[in-house]
Amino acid sequence: MPDYDTTAPEASPVKVLIAGGFGVGKTTLVEAISEIDPLRTEERLTAAGVGVDDLDGIESKTATTVAMDFGRITLTDAGVVLYLFGTPGQERFWFMWDDLLHGALGAIVLVDTRRLDRSFPAIDFFENRGLPFIIGANCFHGEQPYTAEEIKAALHLRDPNTPVLLLDARSREDVRSALLSLLELLIAKVQVPAPV
Repeated sequence: MPDYDTTAPEASPVKVLIAGGFGVGKTTLVEAISEIDPLRTEERLTAAGVGVDDLDGIESKTATTVAMDFGRITLTDAGVVLYLFGTPGQERFWFMWDDLLHGALGAIVLVDTRRLDRSFPAIDFFENRGLPFIIGANCFHGEQPYTAEEIKAALHLRDPNTPVLLLDARSREDVRSALLSLLELLIAKVQVPAPV
């Protein structure tokens, strides 16, 4: 029979959505941080998507998430297990976002600064539903054409305190920092007293 450490505290489960437009790096982010082999529901892009999928700026993309990605990471120092649910980015799959939203405490909205206009629907989704989120500006190939402040201004976020982070979705350390930033935001929101 295995020995279990009964003195170790149980980690609290937290559901987090990884959202954003088509081709911003959601699957890559989940893969970069997950301590388990992530569940992926990717399918090859086919001729059926011509005229439906906008590949402008991401012409080399060959596959897309059609349901969700799923990964898990234990943040021992924070005492939580994060369950990461990556949303599909194509508009025709957005109907699944409301289902994925159930039970989520927060989200990382990935944006591609080369195609910032594609970020507005994801941001609107979370702002309209009141789910706390941070912005992760995925710096593809190390490119940082804009500062976090410039990105924040361009996105016209309703809450000016929404964190905007520059990150590389392939970097485990960048992703971990973004997740910790999201947790800090969630903790701060819980600690704010309700108006009397």
